[in-house]
Amino acid sequence: MLPSYEQFVIFRAYLLLFALKLSKPLFDTKLYTKNIESAYKIIYEKYFESIRDKNLKILEIGIADGKSLLMWSDYFKNSTIIGIDIHKIDIKEKKLDRPNIKVHCGSQSDDKFISEIVKEYGNFDIIIDDGSHLRKDVIKSFHLLFPHLNNDGLYVVEDMQTSYNHFFGGNPFDLKYSNSHMNFFKHLTDRLNYQEIANPFYISNRYDAKITNVSFYHNLVFVRKGVNDRLSKEVINHSYEDMKFNEKSSRTGNSLKYYLKYKVFYKIYTFLFMIFNIIKKLLLLRF
Repeated sequence: MLPSYEQFVIFRAYLLLFALKLSKPLFDTKLYTKNIESAYKIIYEKYFESIRDKNLKILEIGIADGKSLLMWSDYFKNSTIIGIDIHKIDIKEKKLDRPNIKVHCGSQSDDKFISEIVKEYGNFDIIIDDGSHLRKDVIKSFHLLFPHLNNDGLYVVEDMQTSYNHFFGGNPFDLKYSNSHMNFFKHLTDRLNYQEIANPFYISNRYDAKITNVSFYHNLVFVRKGVNDRLSKEVINHSYEDMKFNEKSSRTGNSLKYYLKYKVFYKIYTFLFMIFNIIKKLLLLRF
């Protein structure tokens, strides 16, 4: 039996109400400033929607007009929002005198100040760097604060376009090899696969086994902290030669043949390839 016209109209009305409910923004758009662009909003919702009701500790570097702190305070109602800024902030004037907002004055790259913040609040669940955007501050803050991010926590850096601006310590003339903050985070992706690096002379990095995801968006980067100790299927102790020798000799029992192949000839090739790359770096001044 086909539905009546009245039933059809009612059904359409329910669909419309459902669509309106889904389209309701999670963030209060009245609080948006140029610091929290609509493009950021979409990405933040992707990461934060599922955890917005949890009791979290969130640190934001850079307060400015205070509107982003107010936004986070409204969005994460059960969380503590800690804001730090190098300039003294008038809490009442910025309307930041809320129970779940804490404000502190100090530099994001000041070891002593950051130590005091960590001592007072402990580890954080989310850290958002919207501070000076200077290369030295962005990298120094990451080194200081990432160890104090909880596992499965997120470290976010906004306004990464400054990495392409030499007035912020970036380098628009050498995108690939400069020591810009964008390249710093690009190199962190190697920490995801550190077990796969077939370099028997590999020197371990402080972030090995501690990063599970690095995601890049327009002017944004997200780094997720977590245990990443999955072993490689191709190398053992950063040696492809040792892995292949163990695999082949255990399968066939012919140890001498594979010892000469992998432990001698392959290792000589690896050593020569390493020397070639060292000379290339020296000649091209890539250190």
